[in-house]
Amino acid sequence: MFHQFLTKTFLRLSRYATEPEDSEEWRLKKTICVVAVSGGVLSWLGYGLLAFAFNERLVASVCIGASVLFFLGLLSYSVFRRYAVHFYYWFVVHALALTLVHLLLGGFAQSGMVMIWVLIFPIGAPVVYKPRHGVTMFLVVAAIFVIAAFLQPYYLRATNSLPPTVITALCVSNTLGVSTYMLLGAYYYVWRNEMLSRLLLGEQEKAEALLLNILPKEIATILKNENRVIADQFEGASILFADVVNFTSLSAKMTPNEIVELLNEVYSYFDGLVEKYDLEKIKTIGDCYMVAAGVPRRRPDHALILTQLALEIRDYASQHEFWGQRLTFRIGLNSGPVVAGVIGRKKFIYDLWGDAVNMASRMESHGVGGFVQITEATYELIKNDFICKSRGRVDVKGKGEMNVWYVLEKRA
Repeated sequence: MFHQFLTKTFLRLSRYATEPEDSEEWRLKKTICVVAVSGGVLSWLGYGLLAFAFNERLVASVCIGASVLFFLGLLSYSVFRRYAVHFYYWFVVHALALTLVHLLLGGFAQSGMVMIWVLIFPIGAPVVYKPRHGVTMFLVVAAIFVIAAFLQPYYLRATNSLPPTVITALCVSNTLGVSTYMLLGAYYYVWRNEMLSRLLLGEQEKAEALLLNILPKEIATILKNENRVIADQFEGASILFADVVNFTSLSAKMTPNEIVELLNEVYSYFDGLVEKYDLEKIKTIGDCYMVAAGVPRRRPDHALILTQLALEIRDYASQHEFWGQRLTFRIGLNSGPVVAGVIGRKKFIYDLWGDAVNMASRMESHGVGGFVQITEATYELIKNDFICKSRGRVDVKGKGEMNVWYVLEKRA
């Protein structure tokens, strides 16, 4: 019950203290300040009643007056909403009231070190306002302490009517009270740093995951640590292009959203196969899907593993319907030397260049739906592991007539 009361009270004070446009940081700062000032209203009132009980009427008047001024400051803040002005107003009221109580009770020892409470504003300024203002306040407080110590022998009153046990209790409670504020401030900074560290770590992990979703891990590491053009020569690599047959006529029957969702479903499955075989997806261009093996991680079985992927893509497409549609893919492969790297500074991707890439694209565009078509270069690398059928010589744009093969299945 008491916990619920405190929670509701804190939420009400938070709504009172903040503005809708405040950031989360400033909402927390203002709420903590208003809660502390509200506690100050009650604390000053309590000190006033204590002084009144021991016939220190002038001290009681100062304490109750400080409580009233704190409360009026809260009311004023609810109207004018000038946080900086009210923060300094509360500091001035607090410092003047403590100085008067210190003087009226006869100095440091006789007042039970009540002046120590003036430290809570310099301590709290970094938490509830701005750190540099805390430094200014600390200099003011230090000057007050030095002046009070210098004038101690000249006070008009060396004793008061408070019993020694009460003075001792006040000394202990004042010291522990300010120490508690200091401890809470330290814990606040530790908590805040932990929260910021977690948020930063979370954002770093998101950025890392996003970068690795765009670039190979090896390339991402180079981009983060080195300032150079990334372009590497690979003497042996294989490239695959897969394209939907009659995609233009198919897309005319579907809405743009349906087309995107269809391609996302199909290519997400392809992505899983790429990850399964530790290959490198290069990009998608419309309905065309491009994959490479042997880059950026060199591997001697680049042609074998990419051919296996091509057969699984062919079989998956032939055995499934997508949004009520049967898809047929033209798939082309080629093997040879390529240059792989990243160019540009914005919206960059890991890409491949070279005649081997162009030939792989020609194998797809000159292919037949439902077949995996390969060049002689790839055929020589896989012929002992896959059953292939010669298609004969095909006139390839830019290359003339070339021998090409269809890959039928993997050998038993």
